[in-house]
Amino acid sequence: MRRNAGECRHRAVASEAMDSPRSRRQAIVALAEARVGLDAISAMVGYSVRTVRRWIRRAKHSGELHDQARSGRPAIYRLELQMRIVAFYCQTQPLPGAGRWTLRWAERRLQADPTAVGVAPSKSTVHRILQSNRLKPHQSRYFLHITDPDFFPKMEHLVELYRNPPTNLFFFDECPGIQVLQRLTPDLQTEATRKRLEEFEYIRHGTLDVLAFFHHADGKVHLECRADHKTDTFLAAFRCHANRFARNEPQLHYVMDNLSSHRGYRFCQLVAELSAVECPPEQQLRTLDKRVEWLAREDKRIVIHFTPYHGSWLNWIEFWFGIMGRKVLGESYASPDELKAALEAFALDWNTLLAHPFQWSYDGKGLHEKAVKRFTKMLHLSAAQMELRILTKQMKLLTNLLGDYVSEVPKETWDQFSEALRSQSDTIVDLIQSEEGPQRKHNAQQAFANLNEALRDYFTPIRELAA
Repeated sequence: MRRNAGECRHRAVASEAMDSPRSRRQAIVALAEARVGLDAISAMVGYSVRTVRRWIRRAKHSGELHDQARSGRPAIYRLELQMRIVAFYCQTQPLPGAGRWTLRWAERRLQADPTAVGVAPSKSTVHRILQSNRLKPHQSRYFLHITDPDFFPKMEHLVELYRNPPTNLFFFDECPGIQVLQRLTPDLQTEATRKRLEEFEYIRHGTLDVLAFFHHADGKVHLECRADHKTDTFLAAFRCHANRFARNEPQLHYVMDNLSSHRGYRFCQLVAELSAVECPPEQQLRTLDKRVEWLAREDKRIVIHFTPYHGSWLNWIEFWFGIMGRKVLGESYASPDELKAALEAFALDWNTLLAHPFQWSYDGKGLHEKAVKRFTKMLHLSAAQMELRILTKQMKLLTNLLGDYVSEVPKETWDQFSEALRSQSDTIVDLIQSEEGPQRKHNAQQAFANLNEALRDYFTPIRELAA
């Protein structure tokens, strides 16, 4: 037990030593004084045993832990030049406002015009500099930007629903336009690694839509394969699922996205029929907001909960669609019927062998600040390229954050956003003035005015407090 405790202390010393070469050498001396073996010190600090022995010997004789002067010519690519190369590769684009550099493309461009950074490095040099700074600008991934001004209240409602779920909670969505692809030859396997070889070329046999309901309690899925996901198709699938439960069952709760068919008056009529209540007249539910409000009311058998716009990741059925895609959609199918049979077989196996409840642990902490930082970066980098409709929603979102969630975002982040908005205000005004649609123009002007007023309300108390 004592030896284990000692090793833990030594590893703690070594972990603190990984910040700089000098601190590593100090750790070597400290570990040697603690009678730790050379092999162990080597493993802890990442130096060879020979190097460890040399630094211990030097510390005993002279106490010096710095590098000695080295012979040879000075480095060509000093820190300033390296930073210029990094800035060129990561912050410029090869085409007017578009494109990404490759190593060879950047090499040829800098050789043709070295004035961009002051040198003409080879592609291996560019690669080495990027690697030394752990930069991988060639990599990318998709993200879903928050555009709903009321995103956070809607998210909080769903998170609370998941933490305290009702007995019958279902997640619904459509997976539309699944291509039915038949490869020209069957799959093969390599003899050495048994890796599967798939034919590149394929024949299209149309598309198929999947409509699925995921049960929160046990993870089982009710799946229907249809040729489309029009309103009639959706209503038929919803009726089929709701009719599987007796009228005396507990309330049925459904989470779904904001597709127009999910918020139309015909869906209100179906929910009223299945709930055995009278549907309000169409004139009373003439607006989308009124229909959404009525569908979400809890004084009827069926309650609908809508995800925020661009908030599909809050719907659990999306996770199951990802599983379905990996297990089923990568195969070869000669007709929609073949794909339908495979999907239904997988759903059966899922429900009998694989189904399990999903666990939700995300609470949204940190997302408020991320939304502010992303909009700040967009303003700095590409305010002039933003589509006015999205810009208007972003300004409304930030206004709501300033009104209801201001404490969730550090003051430093609000300062940076205020500065970005101030620096890009002329660009935003020009975008608004160039809009031809009168309603969009009015909405953008109102959103910009409200955001500036909210910022003034935020910063005024701070100035008064400082005074």
